[in-house]
Amino acid sequence: MAASRTKRRHKVRRRADMSLLGGIRPPIAALSALLLALAALTAFQFGRVGEDAVPEAVLTSQQHFAEDGAIALRAGLDESITDLSRTASLFNAGDPVSADTVLDKLGNVYQKWRGLAVLEIKSGKLEAQRGENLPLTAIDRSKLTEENGLAPRMVRLENGETRLLTLAVLSWPGKPQMLLVASSSLKFPGVSLGKFRAIAVVDHTGQILSSDGLANDEQIQSDEVKESTEQSRKQLKKFAKIAGKKSEQHPQKTKEPGAGGFLGVSGHMLGSLNAGERAVAGYAALAGPEAGVPTAASALGLTVVAMVNVTEERTAGVDPFFGIAAAGALLVMGAIALAVLIGTVQKPLLQLFLESRRLSRGDLTRPVSLPKYGEASRIGAALERLRRQLLGESAEEQQGQDPRRGRRGRIGMRALVAICAALIVVWSAPLVLLINRAGDSVAIPQTIINDQRERTDTLADRIRRALNEGHADLTSVASMLGGGTTPADMTTILERTLTQHPRYESLYVLKNDGTVAAKAGKEPRHPSGKPPGQAVTLLEGGNEPVIVAYAEAPGLKASVVGELRIDFLNSLLKRPGLGEVRVVDEKHRVIGGNNGYLAFEKLGDEKIDALVSGANQKVGKGPRPSSMLLRDGGGIDIAAAVPMVGGGAAKPLAWTVVSWQPAKGLAIPEYNLQNRTVLAGLLGLTAVAACLGWMHIIVVRPLRQLAQRAEALADGDRRTVLFPTHHDEVGAVTRSLEVIRQQLVELKKREASGSAGRAGKATPAGRN
Repeated sequence: MAASRTKRRHKVRRRADMSLLGGIRPPIAALSALLLALAALTAFQFGRVGEDAVPEAVLTSQQHFAEDGAIALRAGLDESITDLSRTASLFNAGDPVSADTVLDKLGNVYQKWRGLAVLEIKSGKLEAQRGENLPLTAIDRSKLTEENGLAPRMVRLENGETRLLTLAVLSWPGKPQMLLVASSSLKFPGVSLGKFRAIAVVDHTGQILSSDGLANDEQIQSDEVKESTEQSRKQLKKFAKIAGKKSEQHPQKTKEPGAGGFLGVSGHMLGSLNAGERAVAGYAALAGPEAGVPTAASALGLTVVAMVNVTEERTAGVDPFFGIAAAGALLVMGAIALAVLIGTVQKPLLQLFLESRRLSRGDLTRPVSLPKYGEASRIGAALERLRRQLLGESAEEQQGQDPRRGRRGRIGMRALVAICAALIVVWSAPLVLLINRAGDSVAIPQTIINDQRERTDTLADRIRRALNEGHADLTSVASMLGGGTTPADMTTILERTLTQHPRYESLYVLKNDGTVAAKAGKEPRHPSGKPPGQAVTLLEGGNEPVIVAYAEAPGLKASVVGELRIDFLNSLLKRPGLGEVRVVDEKHRVIGGNNGYLAFEKLGDEKIDALVSGANQKVGKGPRPSSMLLRDGGGIDIAAAVPMVGGGAAKPLAWTVVSWQPAKGLAIPEYNLQNRTVLAGLLGLTAVAACLGWMHIIVVRPLRQLAQRAEALADGDRRTVLFPTHHDEVGAVTRSLEVIRQQLVELKKREASGSAGRAGKATPAGRN
């Protein structure tokens, strides 16, 4: 019996200890841990704002600049490779022509190759050549028929320059096969460098294959400039070595999970300090336009490195002691809140747990210790009344004797929890709404403003070149159409061109009388009549702009017409780090954009509209790129406008590329401080909402319900069974009250049976 009683006692104690694993303690402990972590985060992170010698936004801008260069270089190389292959296939589909005719037609249509040559594959005899001498000995003619035998390859000339050789086969029935070879330099097509930037192409070993932006020895006049240029060259070589190693990584390992933007390997580097200026660079490996789909150019293993020297200066507007002061204030307010929670919520609840367990075990000698506040006080008073009822006092006799009755309107646990929450909110709300606001007086690094202009200039040139390339493709097709070409042959050529160049929505041959002789793709939208005089034009009158290119085919008295997809134009504008980009015509109407827009709508901003007008004013030789900061009292926008100037078929369009982005999205110290301040405030609000909300759901609300049930039990309600909601302190008190209820029911039964027994004995005695 003793062993059984001891075992039962240990089991009860174990159940009581298990109840303490939940309830009031976890939310208080979680709140204290979160507040300590937030205070540490505030103290350390705020102090680091402004410590960087070069703002993160400047480094990121160099990375985006290198990505633009990689995109332009990859697109230019792939375009050259595709054009040579497509032209060779057009020649192969027609009648045999001489090697000189092939090179003459190529030279008339395209002006992007430095050298062209045709040689017989079997004998190696050079049939014709144009431009610079090509290193034909670097081509192994015995492997041209193998897989990847016609893949482009890089060769180094005797003068140290690197050339990319592109190959295509010319084959006619009954004629010996010939090899068409074109050489290209690894120069950047239309990348605007500004005055102080250098850009280079490096291979996978880190060797520089070509570079732009550094002064030549002939341009160096003073010793100071010579020394600075030499330092820049050494730094560029260091960056090239580092970029060559980093470019071998997998693209997904170089970016944060879920990061979009450039599909290849890219990043930024920080160089050494020289005469108060620090070299910073961005790098980007050539990558295809689609993830996981390599192209001929991306398979070359090239990487673009862009370098610029920036003045090193630290931000004086960031107070390094703000984080320590904010962390100290949080610790003080958090300590007060935790003290209130422990003293007015946790301790009274644990006291109720011990008192209720004592009464349920039959220890009725001592009065119940009554808590001072809220629901705990009401439950304690009910326990005291129940203790006296277990001693034999009836509930009717206790009416009007409860010292806590009539005082329920005083402060309760909900109010106590709200007071604690208010303490943390007082610390968090100013951080979210008031403190460290970065106004419109933030100093934006000049490098970022220049980069916005230069990148927009590069984008404008990229659009112009794309339109010129489209017109050149049509000119190449038109040169293949003679007087004897049938409509079926025309359709075949058009369909092949449409497949090889997805920039076109439709291709067709338009006769001078306005009729369509052959077509491929969608239905033509050109109005009836003769083609216009200019090579590239914009058609209006529909829901979207229609860009149309014309190339005359003299032998047919017709023109080859290509309608470019507007999505192709918009895809060229998608560049990370440029914000909103729009292409507008001479009337400032929107033609294309990288985000949602309405065709032919106005820009809708007077300042940006004025910037476009200023960029198109003829100053000196003509329009010039412009950039500026737009301050409107609520923030700062970095904007740039660049007219689409240059030669080619797209010159008459007179379009302008304009871009703008809010400066608050950049990693500038003032905005970093504001963002971290808001983040700290939001974390404080989240911590108090999560922990105190948890406490209200798990403890406060069940305790309020328990107070009502305890008072009802003390008032004489013996029928309502008390079930615990959770296995915690409140649940333990509920179980103890249920035990007391059962004891009172048993006591009433014993009193009733005892009274009945005494009454039964007294009745026979009265009869005698």
